[in-house]
Amino acid sequence: MRIAVVGGGPGGLYFSILIRKVRPDWEVTVFERNAPTDAFGFGVVFSDETLTVFEHADPETYWSIAEQFARWTDIDIHYRGAVTRSGGHGFAALGRRELLGVLQQRALELGVDIRFQTEAPALMQLGWADLVVAADGASSAVRGQLSNELVPSLDRRECKYMWLGTDLVFDAFKFFIVETPDGVFQAHAYPYDDRMSTFIVETHASVWARAGLDRLAPGPLPPGVSDEGSIERCRELFADALQGHSLVANNSKWIDFVTVRNRRWCVDNVVLLGDAAHTAHFSIGSGTKLAMEDAVALAWALRGSEDIPAATAAYEAERRPLVESTQRAAQASLEWFEGIGRYVGQERLQFAFNLLTRSRRVTYDNLRMRDAEFVEAVHPDPRPPMFTPLKLRGLELSNRVVVSPMDMYSAVDGTPSDFHFVHLGSRALGGAALLMTEMICVSDVGRITPGCAGMWCDEHVGAWKRIVDFVHAHSDAAFGAQIGHSGRKGSTKLMWEGIDEPLPEGNWPVMAPSPLPYSPRNQVPRAMTRDDMDRVRFEFEESVRGAIAAEFDLLELHCAHGYLLSSFLSPVTNIRDDAYGGSLEGRARFPLEVFDACRAIWPADKPMSVRISATDWVPGGFQPHEAVAFALVLRDHGCDIVDVSSGQVTPLERPAFGRSFQTPFADRIRNEVGIPTIAVGAISSYDDVNTIIVAGRADMCALARPHLYDPHWTLHAAAEQGYDGVAWPVQYQAGSRRPPTGRDELRKELQRRFEAVPLVTDSGS
Repeated sequence: MRIAVVGGGPGGLYFSILIRKVRPDWEVTVFERNAPTDAFGFGVVFSDETLTVFEHADPETYWSIAEQFARWTDIDIHYRGAVTRSGGHGFAALGRRELLGVLQQRALELGVDIRFQTEAPALMQLGWADLVVAADGASSAVRGQLSNELVPSLDRRECKYMWLGTDLVFDAFKFFIVETPDGVFQAHAYPYDDRMSTFIVETHASVWARAGLDRLAPGPLPPGVSDEGSIERCRELFADALQGHSLVANNSKWIDFVTVRNRRWCVDNVVLLGDAAHTAHFSIGSGTKLAMEDAVALAWALRGSEDIPAATAAYEAERRPLVESTQRAAQASLEWFEGIGRYVGQERLQFAFNLLTRSRRVTYDNLRMRDAEFVEAVHPDPRPPMFTPLKLRGLELSNRVVVSPMDMYSAVDGTPSDFHFVHLGSRALGGAALLMTEMICVSDVGRITPGCAGMWCDEHVGAWKRIVDFVHAHSDAAFGAQIGHSGRKGSTKLMWEGIDEPLPEGNWPVMAPSPLPYSPRNQVPRAMTRDDMDRVRFEFEESVRGAIAAEFDLLELHCAHGYLLSSFLSPVTNIRDDAYGGSLEGRARFPLEVFDACRAIWPADKPMSVRISATDWVPGGFQPHEAVAFALVLRDHGCDIVDVSSGQVTPLERPAFGRSFQTPFADRIRNEVGIPTIAVGAISSYDDVNTIIVAGRADMCALARPHLYDPHWTLHAAAEQGYDGVAWPVQYQAGSRRPPTGRDELRKELQRRFEAVPLVTDSGS
C-alpha cells in the first residue's frame, strides 16, 4: 500500500508516524514545500486532555515533545489597569519549530520519505498512490481540486489578527485588553519555552481600519515579509504588557480568520485532515490539536483494513461530531472577541468571568472546581446565581428561571382545557419565577391550529382566570400571558398530525404582510390592507383586556417564529412597497403600532415583554444587527424585557444548533441596547443558567424541554446545589417529612427510603 501525504505540518507528519507504526509494510511519502527548519508562527498549545491522547498513540513522540514543554495552570486577564487571575487550567506549549523537528525526526526514523521543498504533484499525477491524505492547510490545493465533490464552505470572519512573538516569558496565559479611541485591541499571549512567548494581536476589522492599520503596509506582502509598520504600532499599543521587551516577527502580517467546513472529507482515495478539512479559531488553541487527533483517528481506522473508502468513511464518521463540537465552541469564542467592544464596560470580575466562559464549554461549576476562590469573588452572594431576584416594574421575581411558552394544541374552540390547568399548574409548583402561557391567539383566524388557545371571548377569559387563580394561590410564580396572531402559518394541523401542514378540510383564510406562502403546500395568504391592520390591532387590544381581567402578571407580545408580527419584520416575508415594508423602520411600523396599543392598555406597574426572532438563519433575512436596532426601539417604547429566540420564519432556515446556541443574540441585545433579556434555546442545566446570569449574557433563562421532562426542575436544581431558599408549595410540606433540599439531605433521604424497601428475591415479589 502506497500513501501520499500532501503537507508536512504537524497533522501530516503525525499521521505518517502512526501509520508506519501500525502498518510498517506500507510506503509513506510526504510532500512539504518548505524547508525542514521553516516554521511560520510561534508556540503551539495543548490541553492536558489532548496530551493523554498523544501519550497513548505514540509514547516515543509524546516524551520527546513533553520534555520541551512550557507548562502553566493560570490565566490572567489584564483589563483597565488591573490583573484578574484564574487558576486550575492545565496547559502546555512548545515552539512550532521544535514540534516539527520532533515529528520530522520520528517520521524519518520510521522510514517515512519526506520530500522537503517539494510542491505536491496534482492529483492526476498521484495515481500511483492508493491513498492521498490532504494535510495542506486551510488554503488546501487538494481540496480546491475536489471542491465540487467536497463542497467546502469558507467563512471569512470579522477580526484581523497577527502572529507575533516576544522575548518576555510570561508565567501564565495572558489576555491583554487595550481600549483606544478607535476601539478595542486584544492580545492573546502565552509562553512556549524558557526564552519566548507567543503574542497574537487581534482587533475588529472596523477598528483596524479606523486606526489606519490598513494603510501601513505598502500593498500585498510576499511570503516571509512582515508588516513592520503595523508591528511598530503594536509595540506602542502593548508597551505596558511588553515591559520593555521586544516583539519578534516571523512572516507577521494581518490575517482574516477563515472558518473552513466541508460537506464531505473524503472522495474515493482522497481524504482531508486538519485545517484542510476544518478550522477552529486560535482563541481556543485547537488547530494543531485537531489535526493531530485527526491523524490518530485516520491511522487507527486504517490499521485493520485495506478497504480505503470504508476506512476513510469510518474516520470521518468518528471525527466529524467531535470536530463540529469543537468548531461550535471556537465559533462562540471568536464571536465573543468580534464583539468584545460591548463588554468593556463590565465590572472587572464579571468581564473576566465572561471571557473565561465565552466558548460555553467552561461554565460556572467548571470554573468553581478549578478555582473556587475566583468564582466566589465573582459571585459572593451565597445564593446560586439563578436564585438571585429580579425586578421588572412592580413585579418581583424570586429567581431567573422561566417556564418557556409551550403550545399544547389541546384547547377547544380557543378555550384552555383541564389539560392546560394540569400542565401549567404543575409547572407553577416547580419553583420557576415566571410561568408563561403558550401563544394565546387574538382571534379564531389568528390560531395556528384548531387546538390553539385564544383570548377573544368571555369564556376564554374565565378559563384562563381559573388557571391564574390556581397559580397565584399555590405558588410564588408570576404568570405571563403571551399573545399573538399566526399570520401565514395558521390553519394547519395539530403538531402530531403534521407540523405546518394545512388542514385536510375546514381551512380558514390566512393573511400576512405579503402574499407569500410559508411553504408550497401552505395557503397563499392575503396581503393585509390598512383595514386588516386596524382590525388585528383591535383584536390585540381586546386580548390585552382579557389578560388584565384574568389577572396575569406579565404580558408578552409574540413577534417571533414567522407569525404575523414577525412576518412584518422579516424581509423574506415582507416585500411590501408601502410604508409598512422596505427598511427596518417600515417593516417594524405595524408591530410597533400593536405594541404601543397594548402598552397603553396594560397596567403601568406591570411589565411587558416582546419575543423576537433575532435571525432568520437565511441569507437576506432578518439579521442580528436588525434585532439590536428593533430592541432599541422597543426599549424606548416601554418594553421591559426582550425574549430573544431565533428562526422558524422560513422552512429554508439553516440554524447553527448547539449548546445555548441562541444565547449570543440575547447577550448582544442586552449589552448593546441596555435592556434586560431572556435567553432561550438548548439551555438544559442549572450550570448553564448560572453561567449565563453571572456573565451578564441575559437576565433570565427560559427552558421548555427540561420543564416537560421535570415540572419541578427549578426545585430540583435548588436541591442539587444545596440551596434551601426556594419556597416549596405548602402541600409538599404537609407531611411529617419536608422534602430534602441539599445534596447531603437528599442523599440521606434516598438512603432512608431505600433501606425501608423490602428486599425482593427470586422466591417472590
